[in-house]
Amino acid sequence: MIKKNTLTPIERAQELERYKPEDKEYFRNLILERRGKILHELGILAESNRNTLEEYSGDHSTYSLHPADQGTNAQEREKTFLLASREGRYLKYLDRALLKMEDGTYGVCEDCKQAIQKKRLELVPTARLCVACKLKEEQHKRN
Repeated sequence: MIKKNTLTPIERAQELERYKPEDKEYFRNLILERRGKILHELGILAESNRNTLEEYSGDHSTYSLHPADQGTNAQEREKTFLLASREGRYLKYLDRALLKMEDGTYGVCEDCKQAIQKKRLELVPTARLCVACKLKEEQHKRN
């Protein structure tokens, strides 16, 4: 007979290895790497948006001034803006994580004050809550 794992998701999360101050450089490098990728993507989005505006405006435009084409262009610009906004928010979260490293609060759950699981920080280096507290928060939002 196979014995079932009777631990709850919260109990399983509590068994995971936790962040330690010795892990600081590893996570700083992880955050800086992600930050660099975001800045690169934001540069590409800005360039793409600039090129689109230049191509579809002015007397030298090679594109139709048909209203449907203009609507498509506006939609593409809006998608680019929304993506850039999302990336910008993530950049702020990464910057906040770097500041928390400086003041010694990185890797500490804002609710229970326990160290956050290393695996969680590897997946979400901007995490403010440990897995258990995040699960509780999600359950509270659903109810």
